[in-house]
Amino acid sequence: MSTVPESAASYYADAIEEILIDEETLAQRVKELAEATAARHADDPEDLILICVLKGAVMFLTDFSRALPIPNQMEFMAVSSYGAGTSSSGVVRILKDLERDITGRDVVIVEDILDSGLTLSWLLRNLSSRNPRSLEVVTLLRKPEARQSVNVDCADVGFDIPDEFVVGYGLDFNEQFRSLPFVAKLKPEVFQ
Repeated sequence: MSTVPESAASYYADAIEEILIDEETLAQRVKELAEATAARHADDPEDLILICVLKGAVMFLTDFSRALPIPNQMEFMAVSSYGAGTSSSGVVRILKDLERDITGRDVVIVEDILDSGLTLSWLLRNLSSRNPRSLEVVTLLRKPEARQSVNVDCADVGFDIPDEFVVGYGLDFNEQFRSLPFVAKLKPEVFQ
């Protein structure tokens, strides 16, 4: 079990049970995911749009975009299916929509975590109706044990993790812990 680095220890150390993925491991895997995406889109990289689902995926998106060795553009959406809880309600609302048309473009949804698959499945249907040339998902984290009967295909998955509530690297609990440079499991008493 890793310990919380000094930079985060003063504020969050008492809430962290375990670091699941450290900063160096995240950086290496993000680079690998970016290289795999670039290889799939090398023929026409100028049409590549990365869609970030706010707020959780923003850290992953910025590192992923910088690691891509081909041109890319960024778009942002905010959808809600969690509220203040720790599991998806299954009811999705668009809080912020795209600002540009994706018709005929190659679109990569850059997702922070795939657990139930409900929100991402809804988002894929919504974006497909906008007629992109291609549409794929790259997710940093996936909880295979948590997935329901919703089948979501991902072009790439960074890490499969246990069905635990995790924070850090953009992921939050009540808007806290996003700035941690690693992915960690909270102590159960923090969110129960």
